[in-house]
This record gives sequence, C-alpha cells and structure tokens, in this order.
Amino acid sequence: MTRRSHQQPAPVLKPIADIAASIGLADEDLECYGRYKAKVRLEAIHRSERRSDASLILVSAMTPTPAGEGKTTVSIGLAQALARLGKSTIAALREPSLGPVFGMKGGATGGGLSRVHPVDDINLHFTNDFPAVESAHNLLSAMLDNSVYHDNPLHIDPRKITWRRVLDMNDRFLRDIVIGLGGSANGLPRETGFDIVPSSEIMAILCLSRSYAELKEKIRKILVGFTHDKRPVMAGDLKVEGAVTALLKYALLPNLVQTTENVPAIIHGGPFANIAQGTSSIIGTDLALRLADYVVTEAGFGFDLGAEKFFDIVAPYGGLNPRIVVLVATVRALKYHAGIDRAELDRSNPRAAVLGMANLRKHYQNIDKFHVPCVIALNRFPSDTDEEVEAVVRAAEDEGMNIAPCDIFRLGGEGGLELAEKTVAILSATPGDYRPLYDWNQPVEDKIFTVASEIYGAVSIDYQPLARQNLDMINRYGFDKLPVCIAKTQQSLSDNPNLLGLPSDFIVTVREIKISSGAGFLIPITGEILRMPGLSKKPAAYHIDIDDQGTITGVSNPGEIAPLA
Repeated sequence: MTRRSHQQPAPVLKPIADIAASIGLADEDLECYGRYKAKVRLEAIHRSERRSDASLILVSAMTPTPAGEGKTTVSIGLAQALARLGKSTIAALREPSLGPVFGMKGGATGGGLSRVHPVDDINLHFTNDFPAVESAHNLLSAMLDNSVYHDNPLHIDPRKITWRRVLDMNDRFLRDIVIGLGGSANGLPRETGFDIVPSSEIMAILCLSRSYAELKEKIRKILVGFTHDKRPVMAGDLKVEGAVTALLKYALLPNLVQTTENVPAIIHGGPFANIAQGTSSIIGTDLALRLADYVVTEAGFGFDLGAEKFFDIVAPYGGLNPRIVVLVATVRALKYHAGIDRAELDRSNPRAAVLGMANLRKHYQNIDKFHVPCVIALNRFPSDTDEEVEAVVRAAEDEGMNIAPCDIFRLGGEGGLELAEKTVAILSATPGDYRPLYDWNQPVEDKIFTVASEIYGAVSIDYQPLARQNLDMINRYGFDKLPVCIAKTQQSLSDNPNLLGLPSDFIVTVREIKISSGAGFLIPITGEILRMPGLSKKPAAYHIDIDDQGTITGVSNPGEIAPLA
C-alpha cells in the first residue's frame, strides 16, 4: 500500500505587468492594486474579438464531501499543465467569499503547488469587489425603505417587500430580523433579514453584465416588492439604478492575477452554486477567450448545481460555447458516497471506492445530455493509496469513461500533464456540440421538472403553498420565460443532504420561488436550503491570525512568496 507525501517550495511571483504583457495587455490596460494584482480596463476587453478557435473548458465535480474535492486546485493545475504543453492558457475563476473563508471550508484559492496568488489578498478583501456589491445591494435596501418612510409615493406594501439586505459573513442570527424599532423617527417596523453577498442579485447581475449600460439596465429591472394592489415595484421605479451602478464602477472590471507557475488567472465575481448561478463573470471569461487559446473555468459544487446553471443560464446569456467538461472526482468522495463514515475515509478501501462510482456515473451521464465530451480528473489526496487509484481508473475505463489521475496539489502543472494531454486529445477528436437542457419558453413547472428529473433523478415535484402563490405571480406578470436557477443542497443529488450516492424515487420539495428579474432567472428554493449560512461549532476563524509584521496565517499555507527583483 503506497501513500503520497508532499512538500511546497515557495512560489516566485512575477510583477502583474509582466503577466499582463504575456497575454498582450499593456500597462495602460491595467488598474494596478499593488505589485501582483490588477483590474483590466473595459477598453482593453472590447479592443479585440473572441478567438474563434478558443476552447472553453468547464471544470465541475461529482457530489462532494462536506470538505470539497479540490475543484479549484484542479482548475488551476490543469491551466498550469496546459501551459507546460505550450498552450496559450488562462484560468477564469470565482472570488472567495468571507463566509467560507472564516467558516468551515477556509480559503478558496487552490492548494499546494496549484494556487492563485497573492493568496491571502484574494481570500480576504482582494480588490474590494465584494464590499462594492454589498454596498450597492444595501443602498437599494436603504432607498426602498426611505421611499416608504417619506410618504410612500409608490404605494409599496411594507409586508410585500421582497428585497432583503446582505452581508459577506456567515451569521445565522441575521437570517430573520425586525427593523424600524424605536419609534416613528426610525421608520416603520417590519420583518426582513440578511442573505450572504454571494446570493445577492447584484452579484448575479455583476457576473452576467459586460458593460455599464447593461449593468444599469439589469439593476433597473430588479423586483423589490409589490404595491398594496399587488403590482410589481422595480428598482427603476425608485430611480436608483444610476447610483447603484456607480458603486460597481470598478467591481465590473475583471481582476488579473497569476498561478504558482505564473499562468495568468482572471478572478472575478463569486455567486454560490447552491443558491445562485455559481460561476465567475461572463466579462472575465469573455476577456480570457479574447486573449488565450485555452480557457479553464470552474462551476461551483457538483455538476448538478454550478455546471447545470452554466449550461442553461450563463452560457446562453454570455454566448459561450463550452467544449468539454473536466469532472473532478476523488477516492475519498467515492468512498463517502459508498456509505463509508467520514472518520474512516483515510483508510484504504479500494472496494468502497469502486462501489461509490454510482454517483460519479450519474454526473458523467448528465454531461452527455448537453452534448459535450467529458474527462474525469481523479484528484489525488495524500491519504489515497495506489491500490485505490488503480481500482477506480480500471473500473472507469472498463465502463468506457475517459479518466486521468492527477497529483496537482503535490506536483502542480507537472502532476496534471496526463489530464491536460487527454483533454487536448478529446477536444481534437470530438469537439462538443453544446446545447442547453431545456427551452426557456417552456412553462416554469416543466423547466423545474426537467432539471430535477434529468439531472437530479427526481420522480416528481412537491410545490408548497407559497411556491404555488409565487407561480401564479410569475405567470401573471410575465416572468415565466426566464430560466430556472434551482437552490439546492450541494451534499446530495436530491434536495435531502442525507441521501448520498445515487438516490432514487425521491420527490423534490419547492418551498418558494424567488424572482430575480434583474439577473434574468427564477430561483426555486428546495428542501431546507438557506441563503444565509451559519458558522460551525469550530469555524476556520479560530485558526486565522496576524503578527506584528503584518503576516497573516491560517487562511492558507502558501509558504513564503519570493518575488522577482
């Protein structure tokens, strides 16, 4: 039984101007934030056309364990491996949210020798995109309440306000609150609450916009509530779209950084995949497709969440053409879905790893429904044994699956060469013919059932009374032609996090359906999914610290960064 160990030498970062120059960007195309990170100006983005032969590679995953399977690490490592093959490559990824950084998962910048840098900057405030989204969202909240307070000229029913506030932190105590207490000078008391910033419709809109005009128009269309006679009230009725957009002036610009091996990376936007669309910005991906031959982008959580939404929402809005899916799997996730207890996942068990492939197989089959090829990236962890890896590879190949083990955490791009070579070979032999799963013009219930049955494996949908009321409102006011962005647990193919593996004969429960008319989609909320997470008993924040020299520890372990002179 053989296990792998790893060491992490210090990365050597290049000045961001050098990274920009390597992909054809000049100093005047950048708004620099220090030495190693910059925003790319809109003029540079619109100066060139997308490369007609550029290959967009979507990285997704099987249903993960609660700790995640290293999808971001694989995305970064694959980009590095493609660069080692001499391919012009850019990674286009999401920004981390402070919620998970200080919560259970910790930082989200990859790991080992496959990271994006500067690690701690990206994990914390980066270029202030998240604070800008938070401020823009809450400005709309304040203006809405202010309109009601000052004679309510729009006749808004305070009980029918649907626009909540946001905070980029896990805080269960803010899910449901009462505001306006303390007398009439403080406003009208009403119930409301906070969601986390990655679930904000402003975040979704930011990631679906490519210009200030488009951003402002989408904000204008946001549904914020209803009048006493049940007519919709939009952000445009409050005349606030200009001010909200102004707060997002720099947030719209994609961020340019680099990987451990100095491969360019665009890190922009951060909607969660279990409660929003779960992919990085269209403008960032669009920029990458204008500058590189291969673009590696990532969709959050399993294929049933972020990747389905990428295919059915993001790609149609962005005119994107994903050509292949890299499906991340791990030995520990396979054992987890075979029913092995989390405490036992580090013990070698090749048989359980093969038994857990039912979940992986379902995701692999789902990808074919979008008419694109797939290759499985079997991401090695230090606890994996050679016997386990060989058993999974053999079983997958016997079923005709494309699979490549990778040791990207430990070896960086070198550990992803087999995966990169196989990806390029598949792209050359069987280019995808991407098609969405459903037609947006179908009835809303048909769209929901199509995703739930085809992708999750559900047999029917149970609409709770509030969801039925929402459907009536959606149909009455013409929101029924929007795609569906289903909010669902990431821990199961079903809406029940306890149903592991390949659940069958289950019913998906839709509690309510939120209308994100600005972003341009509907959000059916299933099961017990929440838009404001809570902290665990032992959150990652306990391990984060800063010394007197300003060195941060505990967010990640990147090792000492040695910049070039």
